[in-house]
Amino acid sequence: MTRTELTQYLAEFLKVSAFKDYAPNGLQVEGRDDIRTIVTGVTACQALIDEAIRLQADAILVHHGFFWKSEPEVITGMKQRRIKALLTHDINLFGYHLPLDAHPMLGNNATLGRQMGILDAEPVEEIAQGLVWRGKLDLLMAAKDFASLLGEALGRTPLHIGDSDAKIQQLAWCTGGAQDYIDVAANLGVDAFISGEVSERTYHSAIEQGIHYFAAGHHATERYGIEALGRHLAREFGLKHHFVDIINPV
Repeated sequence: MTRTELTQYLAEFLKVSAFKDYAPNGLQVEGRDDIRTIVTGVTACQALIDEAIRLQADAILVHHGFFWKSEPEVITGMKQRRIKALLTHDINLFGYHLPLDAHPMLGNNATLGRQMGILDAEPVEEIAQGLVWRGKLDLLMAAKDFASLLGEALGRTPLHIGDSDAKIQQLAWCTGGAQDYIDVAANLGVDAFISGEVSERTYHSAIEQGIHYFAAGHHATERYGIEALGRHLAREFGLKHHFVDIINPV
């Protein structure tokens, strides 16, 4: 498959043009034209790039790529070393942020819902570009038991804010750094909201609005979408795919 074919396919498949984002979605660093081996990972860090070089990858696909609006525009230091490694080894870098969060089948929110065993998971279409999802547990469950279930599913103990013995069933979630959507979740009338990160203000929002909050880790909640996308591309186009999980406790 060519670089142009992959770029065009993913732009349509992930509906890239529908999103207003903080970084470019699609091809971010151009490498060789012929793509046969792809590496997927959460973040385009040096460790992921080094592993892609070892695996002789033609392209890297990530959720967190380069060129964020809030970062310096100059290519120096850490950014220079990363981009130099890609260019030296002629490796393409593709990044998909909000489009990957929101995809209804392979996105971070969809795959997190399946990982947690949520029933009837669906996006709240009218809110935040469809990035907030909701669903329910099969039965009422003590919050402390759900915390254990979540920890087992993601391989990371979540931080829970709320009464650990209280029963919950109706859930909302948004992966990554989406803690401030807790106010949206409270207005939906759910029992609990799950996201990746937590802020000092999150505690007060949860307590004062009577909603449980579970901070399950930014990396932990967003590792499944990019892996699912890589598997999809391997099936559809016969590409060789390696998912590389660079451990991150945050």
